Amino acid sequence: MTLIPTLPPPRPAVDLPTFVHKDTKLREAAVALEASFLAEMLKSTGFGEGTTSFGGGIGEEQFASFLADAQAKELAKAGGIGLAEAIFEALKIQGVNDVAD
Repeated sequence: MTLIPTLPPPRPAVDLPTFVHKDTKLREAAVALEASFLAEMLKSTGFGEGTTSFGGGIGEEQFASFLADAQAKELAKAGGIGLAEAIFEALKIQGVNDVAD
């Protein structure tokens, strides 16, 4: 009978400091705020409005806001216009992390 070698026990998971988790939440909130700002700017410029020729009809008009929101989220995740970083740094300096949970 051959013995099957065993693996060493797994290492315990390392907990990240609390401030890292709070910074992550704060950055995600800043990116979400930038995304909503960009979505409103896209909508106000007429982005996604139907064209007169070969338009998608009523369905295109109803779902244009979803397209603007999705594209704004992708823009913000890719770095956006720098608004999220400015918001994040401003909130971090103000000490929002100390009270946010």
